[in-house]
Amino acid sequence: MPDSRDVSAHGGEVHSRRADLLLAVTQTLTVALVIAADPEGTARATPGAYLFAVGFGALALVGRRAPRLVLALTVFCVFAYYALGFPPIGIALPAVAALYRAADVGALRWAVGAGAVLVAVAAWARVAEGLPTTYLLSYELLTNVALVAAAIALGVSVRARREARSSQQRLRALAAAEQAREAEGRLQAERVRIAQDLHDSVGHAMSVIALHGNVAAEAIGRDDEVARRAVEQIGAATSAQLRELRATVKLLRSPMGDAERGAVSLSGLGRLADAAREAGVTVDLDLTVGEGCLDGAIEAAAYRIVQESLTNVIRHSGATRAAVTAGVRGDRLELVIADDGRGSRSGGLSSAGSGQGLVGMRERAAVLGGQLTARRGPAGGFLVHAVLPVRLDP
Repeated sequence: MPDSRDVSAHGGEVHSRRADLLLAVTQTLTVALVIAADPEGTARATPGAYLFAVGFGALALVGRRAPRLVLALTVFCVFAYYALGFPPIGIALPAVAALYRAADVGALRWAVGAGAVLVAVAAWARVAEGLPTTYLLSYELLTNVALVAAAIALGVSVRARREARSSQQRLRALAAAEQAREAEGRLQAERVRIAQDLHDSVGHAMSVIALHGNVAAEAIGRDDEVARRAVEQIGAATSAQLRELRATVKLLRSPMGDAERGAVSLSGLGRLADAAREAGVTVDLDLTVGEGCLDGAIEAAAYRIVQESLTNVIRHSGATRAAVTAGVRGDRLELVIADDGRGSRSGGLSSAGSGQGLVGMRERAAVLGGQLTARRGPAGGFLVHAVLPVRLDP
């Protein structure tokens, strides 16, 4: 498949050739018509004069490639035309195409200089012929200056428009590149978010599995019912984790796959609480969040914060009771997870279990425009307090 830039360049070249051909034909016909009209009745409109008309057009045809050389040759041909005594055609008219093309391709000084030479020579010739100065100033000089200025101004205008279009194309290309970089950044951020999700989810599941594995190991041969229930909990946790891993893989494969992650929401907190209760921690849930009042990313983040917090309670706190409170206060979602365990001696994140998990929760909240603190509770134990926006900024 051809490159779009090659196609565009080829199209631009074809357009330039057509424009040059049209300019050459127009220059030739205009000079030829003035020669045929012979306004001063010289009767010198010979084939040689028309050959000059063709020559002026031919020079215009190659003016884009060598504008300075073409401009110099055009001025020389104008002087040669009059030196051979052909019918007057005006001194600026045969050079209009060359002046325009020189200004169009950026040889503005050459165009102005050539135009000044033509006007000056025409004025000198008219004075030498004995024409009145008033005629020279009121008609001859004014006409030549106007024609030269119009040709140069048109070339400058066309060049300016072309450069403006080129600048706009570059700006669009830069904007497209910037959008591509932003998209890549969003993709990378999404990958980081998924990695955090997997870390939180797998960590929680492994904690539950390890705890119930220990329970089963101690209960075998002593209390088969307890061992059976522990093994069932291990199976349930494993199945749930496998389902989430499959959903994550499906999400990575499909850009429209976020629907499969519906379990990662506040509606899934009941299962987290049940898993913690099976691990020996009584969990009280107090959720006052209306259906659909949170953006999906906010709800998923809230779920992960509660999940990581309960994981730390099970692993490290030695707590027997935890309370999870979630409620909407104006345009903010407030989450509080408190336990009655050993708490944190320093009140910081690093001393409460896996510092990496709690740091990840804090980073997750900050990315969404919220904040999270983790500290020793006022009545002992450990307390995680998160405040998140209910809606992401558009």
